[in-house]
Amino acid sequence: MTALTDTYKLRNGLEIPKLGLGTWFIDDDKAAQAVRDAVEIGYRNIDTAQAYGNEHGVGEGVRTAGVERGVLFVSTKLAAEIKDYGEAIAAIDGSLRALGLDYIDLMLIHSPQPWADFRGGDYSEGNLAAWRALEEAHAAGKLRAIGVSNFLEADLENILAGGTVVPHVNQVLTHVGNTPTELIEYCQAKGIVIEAYSPIAHGKMLGNANVAEVAERYGVTVPQLCIRYTLQLDTVSLPKTANPEHMRSNAEVDFVISDDDMAMLRSLSELDYGEHSGFPVYSGK
Repeated sequence: MTALTDTYKLRNGLEIPKLGLGTWFIDDDKAAQAVRDAVEIGYRNIDTAQAYGNEHGVGEGVRTAGVERGVLFVSTKLAAEIKDYGEAIAAIDGSLRALGLDYIDLMLIHSPQPWADFRGGDYSEGNLAAWRALEEAHAAGKLRAIGVSNFLEADLENILAGGTVVPHVNQVLTHVGNTPTELIEYCQAKGIVIEAYSPIAHGKMLGNANVAEVAERYGVTVPQLCIRYTLQLDTVSLPKTANPEHMRSNAEVDFVISDDDMAMLRSLSELDYGEHSGFPVYSGK
């Protein structure tokens, strides 16, 4: 399962594993065991967020996983509502306390707008204030890398113009049926690594007949095809699950999708997230 051992190199030389464990929707009291299971299988990249409400459990899992802290890459995210320097400083320290860690490998601004106004107003000054707090924590060694999530080109240009550190990562919704090609190419040209969250479209790809047909031809499952697709886009893939069997299966992606099939999958459009459309990232704004 080379996806668990392969890495990308961030701008500052730090290596990030290509495949990670997403922990959205994993309850805090279940998160520690999910992390321990993932680490036992071979995962070294664990992703959480203040908004997930499970930093305490994720941190417990990291601390009790039976491997050295230095081999794990732990990410979290500053709450999207924080657009103030002082609040950001306090929240960074809050995440360190909640996780129970001396440092965080990667911390992101979760969204350029608060969730209640996602893709709405202009929060450029607030984002720069939060970014300054991340930069200072990075310089102090509290954060080994810093980045953003759900940022579009204009949001990134604001950070590039007003900050001193180029974001190491931009974590964005990326899956078969929703491939933000221009944004990916823009970030990669700037040396910003893309992380693909919800690579299986929050489960919606499981019912897509076109994707199922391609997966069958490769002798793999739909989740395996979807994860492999995001890896071949040169992104970090972050499927989320608390099921050890699914974790293991999600890592068994040592096959190659042909160029023709990649082009076909890239051309698909699947933006109906059904019951999950109420979440801002799936709202279609």
